[in-house]
Amino acid sequence: MRRRHASPALPTVASPLQISTVPGYIAPDPGILPVTTPQPRPNLRMGVTEYGLIALQSMLWGSTFFFVALVRDGMPPITMTAVRLVPACLVLLCVITWFKLRLPATLSEWTKIIIFSAFNNVVPFILIALAQREVTGGMAAVFNATAPLFTVFLAALFIAEEKLSWPRVLGILVGILGVAVLIGINPATTTGSIGARLLLMAAACCYAIGNVFARTLLPGYQPFALATAQMIGSLLLATVLSLIFEQPWTLPIPPQKIWLTIIIMGILGSAFASMCHFTILRRAGATNAMLVTIVLPLTPMLLGSLFLGDTILPREIAGGLIIALALVIIDGRIFARFLPRRTASASEPRS
Repeated sequence: MRRRHASPALPTVASPLQISTVPGYIAPDPGILPVTTPQPRPNLRMGVTEYGLIALQSMLWGSTFFFVALVRDGMPPITMTAVRLVPACLVLLCVITWFKLRLPATLSEWTKIIIFSAFNNVVPFILIALAQREVTGGMAAVFNATAPLFTVFLAALFIAEEKLSWPRVLGILVGILGVAVLIGINPATTTGSIGARLLLMAAACCYAIGNVFARTLLPGYQPFALATAQMIGSLLLATVLSLIFEQPWTLPIPPQKIWLTIIIMGILGSAFASMCHFTILRRAGATNAMLVTIVLPLTPMLLGSLFLGDTILPREIAGGLIIALALVIIDGRIFARFLPRRTASASEPRS
């Protein structure tokens, strides 16, 4: 008589009904990804949608440099940073409420958000506002175009999907040349001091650190919810710094025009631009997210020349064009169009 072997016991899996009875469990809304639940990174891509978002963000973010030029003498930089974040937070809170998205709920998550907010929002904006006391908004935006040069280096070190390739190395070398032309050697032939230019370079480096930080330590979060969390963290940080260093209650009350300009800047250049930025960052990666700086200077240059009478020296335009060429090389798509592709048969091993 054949002995029948007992089949191994299968692991017990709790049913949804059993899980829902666990104390403290909150069933997620269908189709909604909580910001507090990191998800696997999607495949990076650059298509029509991503390029459209980059074009839109360049106009929204670029307008910030123009608005700063309008209000730089009416409010100190840290207080200006805090004030512009108030309408930005209100708009973004309305957006995530509409889409039923969740904000971070733990101390560790908010600690990361505060650090990220410092590098990606508060510190660079303060540096740019200080530098724009000596340089035009268009010039500040051109310097901001150096951010991808820093991003490429940092992304290659910390992000597995964004390794350093020969087009990126070539692009970095060309970009360094553009930065050298942009900064200049003789201060008498440049607009703004060397110190102001170094502040703008430091701001660009901060943006690069913030992008890589978000891709490595804040992956898989909903773009709109992450944008909202960043604005809240930035508002808290900027408010504390303003109270400590600028004592805004001791300053004269700015005119209504200053308040209105800062509110518009917060809505367009902070709230809407950040939603575009984090969507691109999640869909296309840190390096592609910074490609917006190629066309970013066009908006403040156009607005500054039309309404403020700003001028930019030919050498500075040449430096900006060299940096734009470097970013095109870093992007690599121009090489993919002209270099022959390996066929599938050629890549298969021979038997």
